[in-house]
Amino acid sequence: MAKTKIAKANEKIAEGAVAGYKKIEETVVSGYKKVEEAVVEGYTKIEDAFVDRYLTREGETVEEAKTRLKQASGNNN
Repeated sequence: MAKTKIAKANEKIAEGAVAGYKKIEETVVSGYKKVEEAVVEGYTKIEDAFVDRYLTREGETVEEAKTRLKQASGNNN
């Protein structure tokens, strides 16, 4: 009888620990994703501004200039 009480208590403790860990993990991963998205968006804005200011030709959009530059460099990704 004592073993079953101890086993049940141990199981509850383990479930609580796992649930706490999962909450922490989700919070950390969510925070990382938000930071990553912000950094990528910031870089894209800077890249687009640079391409628009220095690398576009007359009447060419930023996307057209990027495509042209990728083709010229041999990088088709």
